[in-house]
Amino acid sequence: MTITQLKYVLAVAEYRNFTIASEHCFVTQPTLSMQIQKLEDELETKIFNRNKKPIQLTEIGEKIIEQAKIIVDESNRITDIVDQQKGYIGGDFKLGIIPTIMPTLLPLFLKVFIKKYPKINLKIEELNTEDIIKKLSDGYLDVAIVATPLENEAIKERVIYYEPFVGFVPKKHRLFNQLNINVDELDVSDILLLKDGHCFKESILNLCSTLGNKNNNFQLQSGSFETLTQLSKEGLGMTLLPYLHTLELKENDKIHLREFNKPVPAREVSIIYHKSQLKQHMVEALKTTIDSVIRGVIAFNDVKIISPLQKKGA
Repeated sequence: MTITQLKYVLAVAEYRNFTIASEHCFVTQPTLSMQIQKLEDELETKIFNRNKKPIQLTEIGEKIIEQAKIIVDESNRITDIVDQQKGYIGGDFKLGIIPTIMPTLLPLFLKVFIKKYPKINLKIEELNTEDIIKKLSDGYLDVAIVATPLENEAIKERVIYYEPFVGFVPKKHRLFNQLNINVDELDVSDILLLKDGHCFKESILNLCSTLGNKNNNFQLQSGSFETLTQLSKEGLGMTLLPYLHTLELKENDKIHLREFNKPVPAREVSIIYHKSQLKQHMVEALKTTIDSVIRGVIAFNDVKIISPLQKKGA
């Protein structure tokens, strides 16, 4: 049994496909299949049920995978310890970012980060918060950027900035003629929301004091702020945007923006990682880079943090 064989097994367990797993392991599919077959022969058991599509783990395979994750993770720790001792900052670094943060934050720091740390092989994946937590726990991600707090004891959170909410109000809306708006003036029945699965939607629901009943004669299933603003301009309701998204709006669309009176509702954005994570030198490099670029973009102090967690009983 080798660490390499265990890594191949974990890859197949993640992607449920030998060909895709081999591509991510940078080996040919026959090589990967042969090594997994050798491991199964050595253990005298089947790890995968190859007759099902997608490939499924056998009952014993589930237990083997759990132990394989521990062994591979511990083996990676040895390299991490040596790298930190040498002051070396390099190697694979897997980063997850939620969809409502990725398009605005990533362009701010990515170029700076890869130029400053050319030996880091940064792999970025856009995922929702639920998938990110699972992948962090399973070792498929090293670090992530999400809205917090998460209240997960296994996950460490380090705040990088607070991002205010901004109203986007159509011309004939009751709040359009106000310079600023108050939180208690919001009514969720009048707000266009992202589809389920986006924590920003949950934050808005937690923000609104009156949930109301939606009377719109349509159902919106969109993960796009652009769609929300377009529908809003058609007079179908107002919407709320994270501050960084407002910077990318066209000038003629900015007439619809309305800031909140203080304390401004905002989301807390953090770098998160599993408590067992040892790649602290890379985490620090990422946080330092983001801190350096975000400081000149967001400088809001008097804010009220709105949790992305779904309220109990809601």
